[in-house]
Amino acid sequence: MLDAMSLDQLRTFIAAADEGSFSAAGRKLRRAQSVVSHTLANLEQQVGFALFERTGRYPVLTEAGRALLEEARMAVSGMDAFKSKARTLAEGQEAELSVVVDVMFPIAALTAAVQAFQQAFPATPLRLYVEALGAVLQPLLDGRCRVAIIGSLPDVPASCASEYLLSVPAVTVVAPNHPLAASRRTVLRSAVRNHVQLVLTDRSPLTEGRNFGVMSSQIWRLADLGAKHAFLRAGLGWGHMPLHMVEQDLQSGALVRIELETQPNIGPGFSMHAIHRKDEPPGPAGRWLIERLKP
Repeated sequence: MLDAMSLDQLRTFIAAADEGSFSAAGRKLRRAQSVVSHTLANLEQQVGFALFERTGRYPVLTEAGRALLEEARMAVSGMDAFKSKARTLAEGQEAELSVVVDVMFPIAALTAAVQAFQQAFPATPLRLYVEALGAVLQPLLDGRCRVAIIGSLPDVPASCASEYLLSVPAVTVVAPNHPLAASRRTVLRSAVRNHVQLVLTDRSPLTEGRNFGVMSSQIWRLADLGAKHAFLRAGLGWGHMPLHMVEQDLQSGALVRIELETQPNIGPGFSMHAIHRKDEPPGPAGRWLIERLKP
């Protein structure tokens, strides 16, 4: 009986467990609730025991069901990886490579990688987007890009595979004529709240209602990192910037680094990762570019 078990049954089992009801699982899978119930009943008959307790308003996983859930996830994930690899091998080299890159990624390293890519894959057009926060992830999820280089958004969906590339140091800076520039000690959060903070805004809805590194009650949101850089130099506020972008300003005195009171959810920089959808892995050109972006 177990040999007749199918991946479709396992996907239905996982959906019912994750969604909390057979009707919700049906909506997720675009099937009637009766089909979901019938599929799960057949699966339970094959394994020889109940996977869900059905006495209440909503089905609840039995102890045996909980024990098998992660095994089901691993089995489905393994088959998805197998199919993705087979699809990539069948497709061969990409006709075009679309990549979205986090605006915090060092531009010199990106430029060098793209120059090398042009030499290695002269017949493969490169479509490159530069975004921030959720706008890096959205084109990947929508299928408009094959690879995303992400760092300013800490969340990676379970449907995506992630590979570490490098770390980008970040600093907090102000113009030399800004009131915060006079401080020679750690600046308290209570002090920066009284000054305008310049932050990048997300051009996608993925981070709606969430803030990353925001400490001030006065916020100017900018969609462009270059504009934020210019506004910082003009003394219009304070903000966090990747070190490589302001290093010359710090050396010339056009910007001043300030040390902020430690905040648990703000790290000293950005950890850059290459991610792709598990069901759409990069082909030879995308794989080559990912390796080239590593130090």
